[in-house]
Amino acid sequence: MNPYAARKRRLKPLDIVILSVVAGVVAFFAWKVNSVLAYQWDWGVIPRYLLRRDEDTGSLAPNLLVLGLVTTVRLAIWSLVLAAIVGGIMGMMRTSRRLFPRLLSRAYVELVRNTPPLVFIFVFYFFISSQIMPLLGIDALVTDASPVTATVIEWVASPPKLLENFIAGVICLSLFSGAYVTEIVRAGIQSIPRAQIEAGASIGLSRWKIMRLVVLPQALQRVLPPLAGQFIILIKDSSLVSLISIQELTFYALDIAVSTTRVFEVWIFVGALYFVICYACALAFDWLERRGRAYH
Repeated sequence: MNPYAARKRRLKPLDIVILSVVAGVVAFFAWKVNSVLAYQWDWGVIPRYLLRRDEDTGSLAPNLLVLGLVTTVRLAIWSLVLAAIVGGIMGMMRTSRRLFPRLLSRAYVELVRNTPPLVFIFVFYFFISSQIMPLLGIDALVTDASPVTATVIEWVASPPKLLENFIAGVICLSLFSGAYVTEIVRAGIQSIPRAQIEAGASIGLSRWKIMRLVVLPQALQRVLPPLAGQFIILIKDSSLVSLISIQELTFYALDIAVSTTRVFEVWIFVGALYFVICYACALAFDWLERRGRAYH
């Protein structure tokens, strides 16, 4: 029987104390805002920016906050996929026997880890926008796209007219987060006992088969918790690309907070949206981790 499955979840006295302290702190800050700042709350501004009435059809349509949330989710999903690919490849290069792959991956990791996120995003965004986007031909693709293609692009990424900015943001976030994923993958690979690698070599397995059949399945189970944490950090870091005019949730929230002067309401609501997304991801990774333990 799996001991993790048998473990009962119940509140203990320490849990109750911690929850009481958190509730007390929240109540204290709410009292401070009301008494010291004399702030007049108006939560009615939030629904107006969630849904709007379409002037042509008269039906409800998503407004700025919903559009920003959808863009943030798309941005996070594509960045997670690309960061996992980059980090996985670079992580294996970090453990290579050859000098050049190790030097290349080490240079990449050190460059990203020792550069402030905003500086990295600004520099790479302008470089990617001016050098890489023309090579990819995104502008021509959007210009010549049929209505069906344009609809597909809007569903999976962003509105066609903003596709270049969206792709540039995904690349920046993926490269930034991929460096940390690289180190997580490297640590997972190096945690596998050397004896297992030597045993695979002794029965005639190639290095690639040893990596694929022996090392990676065990390493993946070990690195899943830190990978989950890094991916959740990436979701929160996606707010940084609002500074390069990518119209995601933080971008629209800043615009709404300035135009309505409802600073607390807007940012508290947006923070709650980020919390829901990150907590849902944490639950999903926890489920994957428990499933992995159940098979071992």
